[in-house]
Amino acid sequence: MLGLVEKFIDYLAVERNSSPNTRLGYARDLRQFHAFLKSEPRYVGPDGEVDIERLDEPAVSGFVYALFRSNKKISIARKLSSIRSFFRFLVKKGLAKANPAECVSAPKVERFLPSVLTVEEAKSLIEAPRGAVEGREESPSVLRDLAVLEVLYSSGIRVSELTGLDIGSVDMGAGTIKVLGKGNKERIAYLGDYAKESLRLYIEKERPAGGGPLFTGGKGGQGGQGGGNNARRLTPRTVQRLVKKYTATSGINKTPTPHSLRHTFATHLLDAGVDLRSIQELLGHSKLSTTQRYTKVGVAAMMAAYDAAHPRAKSKK
Repeated sequence: MLGLVEKFIDYLAVERNSSPNTRLGYARDLRQFHAFLKSEPRYVGPDGEVDIERLDEPAVSGFVYALFRSNKKISIARKLSSIRSFFRFLVKKGLAKANPAECVSAPKVERFLPSVLTVEEAKSLIEAPRGAVEGREESPSVLRDLAVLEVLYSSGIRVSELTGLDIGSVDMGAGTIKVLGKGNKERIAYLGDYAKESLRLYIEKERPAGGGPLFTGGKGGQGGQGGGNNARRLTPRTVQRLVKKYTATSGINKTPTPHSLRHTFATHLLDAGVDLRSIQELLGHSKLSTTQRYTKVGVAAMMAAYDAAHPRAKSKK
């Protein structure tokens, strides 16, 4: 079975152009499924390997049931989706006769939107790095952290897109960054004046070599930032810790994540009257329905828009 899993991962890379993270997730889920099947003799052939032809609906439902002991519903639903996709591929390629996961019910997942910051809360969080060293010369890490927070909120890009940026991705004159999103799709994201200034200062002082990853971390180089083209790229985990750190110093009574800044970006644009189609393009969503779930409009904003637009919204005076 593991050989077929490798064929599936190759298919995702070549024919579906899936990102490395997506392929890694599928591979991890399917290897866990394989380990479960290996522990069940009825699914193992004479050669000691899992026999695809022996797999049936109880094999998949048994795996799902076992997952409930130590996994959240959202993780279980994702793993089941990975198995379904794997068998659809096998059936399509003539490597399996049927999809045993097709009729297995996924657990109902409650969808929670990330916390949204008000304009004042967003300002407090983003300016927290500067306040952390008030009265002293800004350190390299503070310049980086300030630029990271400004770019996240100004552009609405994903944390994985931010950490994937290179210095060459930035067009300071145009105030744009070239982003490689899901499915290796490129798009242009925009920077506001504050983000441009923070990024300019960071690049001039900490990344003057002009090559390699934009945001760096770890050992080596000035201030631990790393230098030149061999600098170590900042990781999404480090950005998560960075947001948590400055949330604590900003006095915000919420628990935002890097993704919260993306959601805040979209919500503030929507509240300001930007149409959903434009927000969809800025976020890099392929479907408008994703943007509709992603954004949240306050009741006051909706009623104000209704009162302003509907011809029968206001009574005669």
